[in-house]
Amino acid sequence: MNMQFFGGSEISPSPPVPTATGNNVHMMYIFNRSGVCLFYREWNRPLRTLNPQQDHKLMFGLLFSLKSFTAKMDPTSADKGNLGVPQLPGQGCSFHSFRTNTYKLSFTETPSGIKIILVTHPRTGDLRDSLKYIYNLYVEYAVRNPLYNPGTTLRCELFNTSLDQYVRSIS
Repeated sequence: MNMQFFGGSEISPSPPVPTATGNNVHMMYIFNRSGVCLFYREWNRPLRTLNPQQDHKLMFGLLFSLKSFTAKMDPTSADKGNLGVPQLPGQGCSFHSFRTNTYKLSFTETPSGIKIILVTHPRTGDLRDSLKYIYNLYVEYAVRNPLYNPGTTLRCELFNTSLDQYVRSIS
């Protein structure tokens, strides 16, 4: 079934479901509270339109804007704060994911300001527990590693191996 839009072009309602296990996760980002990309990994990203620095800046800007927007739109709180002013993790309203016709973006932020983003197939389910598990891997292999300098790019083979193994299990 194809949908017809105003311009007359046909757009498929969603991409085909991946057939291979582990083919659901496209990419992952880990940012610190300052917007520095500590980790980036691709598994299934066929199209690259930006250089890595532009891509990371755009993703962090998107997160910052969505967090501010969701906080401003919160119908349960009279104290909205100023648009764009960062809120403490857990403060106010936040978002967990959004879906387009080609991908789903899932997001979590820890109390220390670490932001983890998974971009997956649009039919992927709720990934909040998966994001918590990935954060636990980050703590185990980065934070507890005496050789890791906080705030720098994460380069740890044990983390990469454990992450790859876990990502293959996400459906």
